[in-house]
Amino acid sequence: MFLLFFGIAATLRLQAQQTDIVDFLKIDALIEADAVTKKVSGKLTTTFKILKETDSIFMDAVNIQINEVVTKEFKITSTEKNVWFVGNFKKGNTYIADFYYEMRPRQTLYFFGNEVWTQGQGKYTSHWLPSIDNVNDKIEFDLKIKAPKNKTVIANGELIEIDASENRNSWRFDMKDPMSSYLVAFAIGDYDKLELVSDSGIPIELYYKPNDSLKVEPTYRYSKKIFDFLENEIGVSYPWQNYKQVPVRDFLYAGMENTTATFFSEAFIVDDIGFADRNYVNVNAHELAHQWFGNLVTATADKHHWLQEGFATYYALLAEKAVFGDDYYYWQLYQTAEQLKAMSDEGKGESLLNPEASSLTFYQKGAWALHILRERIGDEPFKLAVKNFLKKHKFRNVATEDFLNEVKMVSDVDISAFEADWLQQTAFQSEDAYQALLKSPFIKKFFEVSALRVMPLPEKKNQLRTALTFPNDFIGQEAVYQLQGEPISKTVQLYKRAFESNNIYVRQAIALSLQTIPNELQKEYEGLLNDDSYVTREAALYQLWIQYPDRRKEYLNRTKGVIGFQNKNVRQLWLALAILTEGYTTSEKLNYLNELKSYSASVYSFEIRQKAFEYINELQLWDIATLENLVEACVHPAWRFSKASKMLMKTIVESKSFNNELKSIEANISKEAAEYLKTLKI
Repeated sequence: MFLLFFGIAATLRLQAQQTDIVDFLKIDALIEADAVTKKVSGKLTTTFKILKETDSIFMDAVNIQINEVVTKEFKITSTEKNVWFVGNFKKGNTYIADFYYEMRPRQTLYFFGNEVWTQGQGKYTSHWLPSIDNVNDKIEFDLKIKAPKNKTVIANGELIEIDASENRNSWRFDMKDPMSSYLVAFAIGDYDKLELVSDSGIPIELYYKPNDSLKVEPTYRYSKKIFDFLENEIGVSYPWQNYKQVPVRDFLYAGMENTTATFFSEAFIVDDIGFADRNYVNVNAHELAHQWFGNLVTATADKHHWLQEGFATYYALLAEKAVFGDDYYYWQLYQTAEQLKAMSDEGKGESLLNPEASSLTFYQKGAWALHILRERIGDEPFKLAVKNFLKKHKFRNVATEDFLNEVKMVSDVDISAFEADWLQQTAFQSEDAYQALLKSPFIKKFFEVSALRVMPLPEKKNQLRTALTFPNDFIGQEAVYQLQGEPISKTVQLYKRAFESNNIYVRQAIALSLQTIPNELQKEYEGLLNDDSYVTREAALYQLWIQYPDRRKEYLNRTKGVIGFQNKNVRQLWLALAILTEGYTTSEKLNYLNELKSYSASVYSFEIRQKAFEYINELQLWDIATLENLVEACVHPAWRFSKASKMLMKTIVESKSFNNELKSIEANISKEAAEYLKTLKI
């Protein structure tokens, strides 16, 4: 009878959630992650207050096994997705549950090489830590993480102490204020750190792997400036004890704003040259802005998700404006306006309050809405409304009305049209955006130059020449792109002017758009191999190799030591070209071949592997080892990588060229990969 009643009660409770019945106040957890068994074991102590008399409450915990119950006051048991506390719970009383457990997460906690990290975005922390998936129950989390002595641990809050045992250290972290469960995180790996202090006295820890020590400055460039800017611009002090940033391998997204501890993809680890094309500044600012918008105040439901992503995107743009200038800010707004307009014109526009809206809507349309609102009500009222909004609702959950109410409190401007057009309307308000963009003198000039696209070259030659004289980055690029497809005899002098500008982005536009290199420009084009841009160097090396076969060895010698971005883009292209070039260092060919194929292995990050697979397929270098690596890639947790790998595998299977090899590898691959291989029906 009890089991039947408990099952019915549990179902009803789960359907209705339970934030009106219980308030989980604190979770203390001791955690150890085993890289061999991919298992988490630990001890959890949680303190909760009963808001309504009840006989049962639950925590979310997927596939948990409870090994020992310390608490005697009430019963603790588990189901497939929950831990249940069953007893006679009285309204107003506070209780403590204490138990040992283990879990084998299939997601949310990841093991890559010698790294361990978590990613709980949404409601997934319950796969490794009993917690509350509902974002409306904010809890103070204090973690103690066991790890090998030679590893560094990073987690939410302040590191209080490191307890040493014979072969493990226990790192104890303390949080002072509550947060939603999806923001709990830890990482274990080989890290050093650079320590800074903000103008307001907040400790900032910038982590890096020892072999990336020379990339610390360009990777974290402007970090302190961004932090100080956001504190001043938002008008509310950074709300937590400290701030950490941690690059992790094979991260599923660009970054994640775990409270006090942003994790981000190591693809953003760059040197001075890489900074020009692929820097961390925007992600840096975006995830930091989330410490206020998302962490300090958290949306009650997906309908209000723009309060997190739209705000973080907008404030990241403002931070970039402070770093790179007004032109950059308006250029980014223009770019996203073009995307939003295209989506809207295709009939795919979405309301900002649509709980199932796309990232483009929540992020970019949300940022545009804030830009427009600020213009409508003015700088000071806007900043005061944001400040009041954060202070009034700190450590709580919010809805769109909460923000709009603060706007209405500080401004007499009627914002009803704004609400209808920018929050509720599915169509992107292109005319509003256009008029806002015209407030930038740079955008006005850009529009003038871009309007020349429809004109014949002779009629716009003088304007393009002017645009290429000491050019703005974006206007200069636009001028170069307008030369594409025109007779080279008519454009050589304009290209020469573009080369002579020495503007890295204008020269990059030449590398990306000039498909046939005229002899008159060969010398200038060869100079692109020395530009401070890995995008430019990669494109230039390929085009020169293709178009000047007699100079291939020279080009390869000039670029032999260039690696490129974290994904080794230039190096992998170089290897492919070196393999194909007849007579080039013949004794090293096998080494080049093995190096290129080795980059497909799981010891490398998925960014490196994906590029390696592309070259291996292009050159048809498949063998047993690379096919095994590809099958493993098909079950990788990073869905974009696994999707690309599956598409490539499909073409290989359809070609039937390597079916015998594929049939022979089942015994050498993981269980998950073997199961996927069976679905291909080779």
